Amino acid sequence: MNQRVFHVLEYKKIIDQLAEFAASSLGKAKAAALKPSTDFEEVVQWQNETDEAAQVIRLHGNVPLGGIFDIKPSIKRSTIGGVLSPSECLDVASTIYGGKQMKRFIDQMEEPVVPILRGLVEGIVPLNELERQIRGCIDDNGHVMDGASDKLRTIRSRVRTYESRVRDKMDSYTKSKSKMLSDAIVTIRNDRYVLPVKQEYRGSIGGIVHDQSSSGATLFIEPQAIVDLNNQLQEAKVQEKHEIERILKELSEAIASDKSFLYQNVELLQKIDFMFARAKLGQSMKAAMPAMNDRGIIKMKQARHPLINQEEVVANDIELGESFTSIVITGPNTGGKTVTLKLVGLCTLMAQSGLQIPAFDGVEMAVFENVFADIGDEQSIEQNLSTFSSHMTNIVDILQYVNDKTLVLFDELGAGTDPQEGAALAMSILDEVVQRDARVIATTHYPELKAYGYNREGVINASVEFDIQTLQPTYRLLIGVPGRSNAFEISRRLGLDEHVIETAKGHIGSDSKSVENMIASLEESTRGADRDYEEAEKILEQAQELHRELEDNWKKFEDKREQLYQRAEQKAEKAVEKAKMEAEEIVKELRNRKQQADFKEHEWIEARKTLEEARPELANKKQKQNKPSSAGKRELKAGDEVKLLSLNQNGTVIDVISENEFQVQVGIMKVKAKRKDLEYIKSEQPLKEKPMATVKGKGYHVKTELDLRGERYEEALTRLEKYIDDAILAGYPRVSIIHGKGTGALRNGVKNFADNHPAIKSHRSGGMNEGGGGVTILEFA
Repeated sequence: MNQRVFHVLEYKKIIDQLAEFAASSLGKAKAAALKPSTDFEEVVQWQNETDEAAQVIRLHGNVPLGGIFDIKPSIKRSTIGGVLSPSECLDVASTIYGGKQMKRFIDQMEEPVVPILRGLVEGIVPLNELERQIRGCIDDNGHVMDGASDKLRTIRSRVRTYESRVRDKMDSYTKSKSKMLSDAIVTIRNDRYVLPVKQEYRGSIGGIVHDQSSSGATLFIEPQAIVDLNNQLQEAKVQEKHEIERILKELSEAIASDKSFLYQNVELLQKIDFMFARAKLGQSMKAAMPAMNDRGIIKMKQARHPLINQEEVVANDIELGESFTSIVITGPNTGGKTVTLKLVGLCTLMAQSGLQIPAFDGVEMAVFENVFADIGDEQSIEQNLSTFSSHMTNIVDILQYVNDKTLVLFDELGAGTDPQEGAALAMSILDEVVQRDARVIATTHYPELKAYGYNREGVINASVEFDIQTLQPTYRLLIGVPGRSNAFEISRRLGLDEHVIETAKGHIGSDSKSVENMIASLEESTRGADRDYEEAEKILEQAQELHRELEDNWKKFEDKREQLYQRAEQKAEKAVEKAKMEAEEIVKELRNRKQQADFKEHEWIEARKTLEEARPELANKKQKQNKPSSAGKRELKAGDEVKLLSLNQNGTVIDVISENEFQVQVGIMKVKAKRKDLEYIKSEQPLKEKPMATVKGKGYHVKTELDLRGERYEEALTRLEKYIDDAILAGYPRVSIIHGKGTGALRNGVKNFADNHPAIKSHRSGGMNEGGGGVTILEFA
């Protein structure tokens, strides 16, 4: 990548902003070294990393990146035998803890999906033992604690004892010899406790003089009586220092033993911090992730220059590389042409650096091998070059490297020389660059280049808008519309006589007039189209908002309806449960009575089955209420089978209370229901007796099974004998006899009967799907 372009496009200012968002010195160093990549796959990877970090910030806000330090120099010193200071050891422990915090934060995250971050934190090694060892020796202020070793605790206890004795002795001097002292205080000189003694009392207090005041009136004397105590104190402090050095050496060796893991953690944390710094920069710019391509296509909607205040910058739509590969921008000075060039160039460098682009979503950027920019006045007095010569020197260098993977930005191409020659040279240079299929944006004042865009394939004109009413540029870029001078309109607004303006118009050719009129018409058409687009955008936004409101209200309605359904069904189930419990109590009571012989077991079974069938099913999900059919509107009468819609159960009309109210039998329940809650199913069919057949197998109606449960033994065998005769007449090959399990007496009676009956070939117990041991299958001969 061309290095000069970084200065011209002010790329360094973006890097400085990026570094401010890094949470650690590691991230700041990584940001400071950032350069655009020309590798397409690498750029895509960088963009994906930034997008992941942006999603995390958007959903979770703060990210735990505090307490991370650049400990690489400390690790290196420890590996060559150096002894680290307490603060260096504490930084190592803090960085280990910061890595664990980051790992825990990502591992516990459910949303969003962040495969890149998860892959990074998987490589972070906790190193709990090393962190515990350091924290057990050094406190949060960077001091070695007494508990770092038993020996250090003993030494420090001795130091405190000696200090206490020295202070007590010195305090006795300040009280008894206060007149001899300049001030009744105890101070320290050369790490020894001394007294500020007046010069004239030097002989009265014997001892060692360690210092004197600037005037010489005060001497700092260590009394002879405490010299031994001070010596003992200093000896204890020397021992303390040696023990601290031993502890720090031990910690340094432990750090050196884990150097590979520590280096790995630092590298990963640096990369994570750098990812989130890029995301935070994008968030501050209200930027979007660009879709990268290697086809030289740039599409930016409402793009803003990242270095201009967001309250002042004018957003523009810019496209390049698809319908056309070159843009020629014309228009007045200070209209924003150069800003547009720098916007495209700087955003390209940012995209290739993994940074997001200050534009609306849907932005698309290309990866170029080189970005060249010839912008500004490059006049060099030292080289004795004119403005034109300086620009041309730069252009000559650019043309050596231009190809189809290049973005070229020309500002005021051909300026600084004769207008006619400059315009011809500008067109020739553009032709050369366009033929090499490079992507080009050029600004110019030359009117000849307005026609250039119409006569060249792949080239389009553009201009920066100028408001004639306010005599101010609007900084809006109009692609497809060449700029016009506006000299006559500006002069008129400034008060120039009309006849002077008309005379001036007479001096220009008809071709120039028609071109100016055409440009004016194009500008007006473009402005009208923009206004229509903005209005359509507003209407679309309002329609989308209305659609969202309708969806929300419909969802609330559905939820409310479902709640009401569930409440009704739960209420109905409670009623059935209550009735069931009451019925069970009645059954229990009847069985305990002496008359229980008058009731048969199968009747209880049928009754309980009816109760179970009356139980409604709760709806677990939303169901549409069935609409009554046209047949459901017919007049109901007793005996009609109906569906009770509120309970979603079938029943039978047993009484017509009124035209709009009926009594319905639902299972064992009798309920009153309105006509609108009933759906007609069918009418009661009159029972018809089916004649017994006298011919075997023809028209003879008998079931293929006989249920003997609840029967007395003798009655059961009598029914069995009659049933076998009927089944033989019906021509059945086999029948099922249901006798239940019970005590087994009835089952044995059925089998004995089968063994002695000449028409029964064999018998067996029922299979798993036939009733098991509670059923006997009889096979006829």
